[in-house]
Amino acid sequence: MKRWLGRYWRLLTRPSVHFSLGFLTLGGFIAGVIFWGGFNTAMEATNTQQFCVSCHEMERNPLREMQDTIHYTNRSGVRAQCADCHVPHGWTHKIARKMEASKEVWGWVFGTIRTEEQFEEKRLELAQREWARLEANDSLECRNCHEFDSMDFTAQSSRAARAHSTSLASGEATCIDCHKGIAHELPAGHHGSYEAAALESGIPDVISWVTHLGRVEAAEK
Repeated sequence: MKRWLGRYWRLLTRPSVHFSLGFLTLGGFIAGVIFWGGFNTAMEATNTQQFCVSCHEMERNPLREMQDTIHYTNRSGVRAQCADCHVPHGWTHKIARKMEASKEVWGWVFGTIRTEEQFEEKRLELAQREWARLEANDSLECRNCHEFDSMDFTAQSSRAARAHSTSLASGEATCIDCHKGIAHELPAGHHGSYEAAALESGIPDVISWVTHLGRVEAAEK
């Protein structure tokens, strides 16, 4: 085995006899482009809604309940996809998130969550893990679409405008602190109220208005 590895290493490091340096450089460049294109295509394919809900447990649980929220159907016609809320856009953060998500594939292979009952049992654990991740990265996925500098405080409710212009602007709080339950139902162990999310964030006079209005709008349809 050692002899074979040594011979292979000498072959790789030996100067080319039959091909010019220009040919090898061009060939390496083309191979790199093909590799990068294939890698990026595969990466983007795993970011699509179709890929995310190809597992029936994802389609039957998270997607179904998101369809009743303002992130799915709204007056502006802008629909959030799974990756919009769960995968950052920046390359470095995206790769890190993909590596972290690989354990979710492991869970799928071994059937950690197969039924709605199993999903409900895991809901609080899954939610807390995602909330902690968003708190740690300053709600980076939320900022994929919602930019603080583009907010019009005059178009917001007085309480939302106050929270955004003070706690969010200063970095005292981040999006997920007040907007838990914006796309998926709050776990039963999370007190079951929008006020609870605000109280936990340390901003007692803030209510998750976007969540509240989204539920109200869905209920009126």
